[in-house]
Amino acid sequence: MSTLQLPTLLTRRPEIFGRVAVLMGGTSSERAVSLDSGANVLEALRAGGIDATAVDGVPALIASLSDQRFDRVFNILHGGEGENGVLQGLLQALCIPFTGSGVLGSALSMDKIRTKQVWMALDLPTPAYRRLGQGEDVRAAAQAIGLPVIVKPACEGSSVGVSRVLHEDDLPAAMELAARYPGELLMEQMVVGEELTVGILGDIALPSIRIVPNGQWYDYHAKYVAEDTQYLCPGLDGADEEEIRRLSLAAFRSAGCTGWGRVDVMRDGASGRFYLLEVNTAPGMTSHSLVPKAAGKAGASFEELCWRILEQTLPEVRA
Repeated sequence: MSTLQLPTLLTRRPEIFGRVAVLMGGTSSERAVSLDSGANVLEALRAGGIDATAVDGVPALIASLSDQRFDRVFNILHGGEGENGVLQGLLQALCIPFTGSGVLGSALSMDKIRTKQVWMALDLPTPAYRRLGQGEDVRAAAQAIGLPVIVKPACEGSSVGVSRVLHEDDLPAAMELAARYPGELLMEQMVVGEELTVGILGDIALPSIRIVPNGQWYDYHAKYVAEDTQYLCPGLDGADEEEIRRLSLAAFRSAGCTGWGRVDVMRDGASGRFYLLEVNTAPGMTSHSLVPKAAGKAGASFEELCWRILEQTLPEVRA
């Protein structure tokens, strides 16, 4: 595989960005992670000489817009209004440029069920699933898919509310946990094998990362707390690496996503086949996060990555 080359920076003048709101925190289940990500982004932008200000949540952003002018928004608000199209619609209506996907890509990819439906329509590989509505016979659904399965909220991230169900007797507890969160529930075939992720930056799929947790599962603790999770980058070699990057970029685009993000993929241990899981349109930027690790492998420091993401707002035209 040829060495990945990132394009030349559009500018090295921080003043061209004007006043930047770094939107973080909010009220979703991912608030704590978002605050961590936001603090890191804020520090990186300021280190580059950019006039950046922290803003906690959409209501605070709306209030601040009435008495001070922001020229653009770096959205690092994970989950909820940060990724479901609400914020994007607001900023588009106000003609304020922002990082990440627009209304369509944000709203669609936030809903894992609808994203899977788009992928399946385009023959992109994703695990078999069932939407779990009110009063659904979950045992019948699990039998139709075939154990083991994953049960999770359809519109949450960061492994929130996710359960791995190996036996039918574990289904009630998994449903109870997932039902604590708003929106529909999703039951999905559990792919047993390697867990990988591919960061997207503009039109480039960054080197893949293969995730090797110390425990059995890559859960919330392994993602954000544990220091012994291994991240192998690139995660694959040769044609396999080329294929996962091609597939991830196709999945990102087909979901209407633009700017930057991350596509999560499983590789079946028996067949070697890739299965698309989900797209994240405002992925983490913490010390444990994966897009910064992949960008680093491509030669971009964390500060440069934040600059490159913010540069995507410069044309001030959203698709």
